[in-house]
Amino acid sequence: MGGTFTAAPALALVLLVALSVAATANVGESCSTAADCGGGQWCFDCQPEFAGSSCVRSAATNPFQLTNNSLPFNKYAYLTTHNSFAIVGEPSHTGVPRITFDNQEDTVTDQLNNGVRALMLDTYDFKGDVWLCHSNGGKCNDFTAFEPALDTFKEIEAFLGANPSEIVTLILEDYVHAPNGLTNVFKASGLMKYWFPVSKMPQKGKDWPLVSDMVASNQRLLVFTSIRSKQATEGIAYQWNYMVENNCKCSNRAESAPLNDKTKSLVLVNYFPSVPVKVTACLQHSKSLTDMVNTCYGAAGNRWANFLAVDYYKRSDGGGAFQATDLLNGRLLCGCQDVKACSRGSGVICSS
Repeated sequence: MGGTFTAAPALALVLLVALSVAATANVGESCSTAADCGGGQWCFDCQPEFAGSSCVRSAATNPFQLTNNSLPFNKYAYLTTHNSFAIVGEPSHTGVPRITFDNQEDTVTDQLNNGVRALMLDTYDFKGDVWLCHSNGGKCNDFTAFEPALDTFKEIEAFLGANPSEIVTLILEDYVHAPNGLTNVFKASGLMKYWFPVSKMPQKGKDWPLVSDMVASNQRLLVFTSIRSKQATEGIAYQWNYMVENNCKCSNRAESAPLNDKTKSLVLVNYFPSVPVKVTACLQHSKSLTDMVNTCYGAAGNRWANFLAVDYYKRSDGGGAFQATDLLNGRLLCGCQDVKACSRGSGVICSS
C-alpha cells in the first residue's frame, strides 16, 4: 500500500517537470518573464510599440567546449564588448554625477560569464592612478570617470581563476602616460600570472599558438595597447602590430593597416554607432549585423573576423551578436554558417 501511494506523487512530479520543460519557449517566441525561456536566453521587448516580449539569446556558444581548443588562437571568433566598463547605473566613484555615455548594461563579470571574451577598455591617468573613463582630448574628468581600472582588472582575474580553460583579451584605448602606470595596476590585480608575453606573439601574419598550449601554460590574458612605445617599455603588445580594425563600415580605422593586410593575423570588426543608443541597438544586432560580418569578410581579404565588437551586446530580436559570433566560428572552424554544425552528431545542416 505504501509503495502505491508514494509512486503516484512521484509520477505526477515527473509529468509536471516534463510539461514544464515542454512549455519552455524557444528563441523568438513570446514570453512574459525570463522563466518562460530556455537556458542562455532572456525575455526582452525589442520593439515595444509593435511586438511585445520574446525570448532572445543572452549567452554565447563556447567553441572550445563545443568542438575543441586545439587550433591556433586566430582560428576562433570572440564576442567583444565596446567600452565594456561604461555600464548603465554604475555609481559615481568620484562623488560627482557622471555626464557621459554608457555602452553596456551589466557588469564585466556578467559579460564574461555570458561568453564575452574580449573587452575594449579606455585607460586614463586620473587622481594619481589608472581609471576607466569616457572622455576626449586624453584627459579624464570627475564627470566622465567610471571606476579605477584595478576594480575591473580584479573582476577579470577572478573570472580567469574560476575558469582555467578560458582566454580573455583586453584591447586598450590607452591614455596612460605615467611610467609603468598600467604595469603597476596589472601587478596589483594579480593578472600578471596569466600574462601572454609579446615574445610569443606571431610576426608577419603567422598563426598564433594553439589555444590548448596557451591554456596549458596558463598564459590566458592577451593585452593590446594603442601606445606603440609600451611594447618595448612595458611588454604590452602594440595593437597595430598584430591586428587590423575597421571603422563603422568595412574600411580600416585610421591607425590600422588596411583590413586586407595579411601581415596582421587578427581581424577586429566594430559594429556600433558613434553615439550609443539602446533603443536602436536591438535592431542593429539583427540582419544588418550579419550583413556587416559577411561584407567585412571580403574587405579583410577573405578572412573572417576574430573579434566582433558591439554596444549593448544582449539586445536583439533573437540571436543577435551571439548568433553572429556563432556564424563567425562556424565559418572559421568548419566552413558552416553556425558553429553548432561543427559538432559531430549535432544534426545541424552545414550550408554555404
